Amino acid sequence: MRAQFVLSEIGVGLRRNLTMTFAVVVSVALSLALFGGSLLMSDQVNSMKGYWYDKVNVTIYLCNKTNAQSDPSCAKGAVTEDQKKTILADLKKMSAVVENVTYESQDEAYKHYQEQFADSPLVSIITPDQMQESYRIKLKNPEQYKVIASAFNGRDGVYAVQDQKGILDNLFGLLNGMNWAARAVMSLMLVVALMLIVNTVRVSAFSRRRETGIMRLVGASGFYIQAPFIMEAAVAGLIGGGVACGFLVTARYFIIDHGLALSEKLNLINFIGWNAVLAKLPLILATSVLMPAVAAFFALRKYLKV
Repeated sequence: MRAQFVLSEIGVGLRRNLTMTFAVVVSVALSLALFGGSLLMSDQVNSMKGYWYDKVNVTIYLCNKTNAQSDPSCAKGAVTEDQKKTILADLKKMSAVVENVTYESQDEAYKHYQEQFADSPLVSIITPDQMQESYRIKLKNPEQYKVIASAFNGRDGVYAVQDQKGILDNLFGLLNGMNWAARAVMSLMLVVALMLIVNTVRVSAFSRRRETGIMRLVGASGFYIQAPFIMEAAVAGLIGGGVACGFLVTARYFIIDHGLALSEKLNLINFIGWNAVLAKLPLILATSVLMPAVAAFFALRKYLKV
């Protein structure tokens, strides 16, 4: 097969169906950008899980005088020194589950509250005696929260047992939901892109049906006839894949590096690095070539018959 002939036929096809080719490029670019974005989103969520789950604590909040007056769980009054010693001793016995225990007094809790909510008008109203003493428990396995909850919920002097992992699970559930929504839109865009590719190839084949018919009659092989059309679709897809890669790189540079990563409110988020982005680009480019080529191959089986 002469490469010059194939290349000339590709150029003819792309120019002859310029509008449809442009539509293919745009649809492939958008769908693959969403595809790459969803993969990166999954990496980001997994990275955040690994980062935050390793830092989550289970907190045992102890009853104070305010709770004793208003909450049924503290009906027997504020926590006593003996109760605190008993709780701490029981936690130390659970060495198979508990990695370490940190005690936070009312004054320390009040100080942390002032640091975290300095701009809140409630800071001037809340007093240290309204804060709760607590034990912050670092688990060896965050999944073993229920062991602590079942052992200490309902005890005298215990107001509540809070698992920070549960709060993070809600956040990650929301992020995963957004990721699945992006994948649904991506799937729809891929279907649109495939339909455009099939129609573009069919129009191109129909417009050159006389030439292909002559080639078939003089003994040209099916692959020799199909190759220009398949490569035409692959080139259009590759251009779309290149645009999609450009989208991802630009988004990473401007949105993450020069946007979210510089925000003081988001400095605790462990954003994925450039390695994760660059690792997805070959997959996107390969998909952008193979998807149109395969679609064109099956579309041509009927339309190139003489």
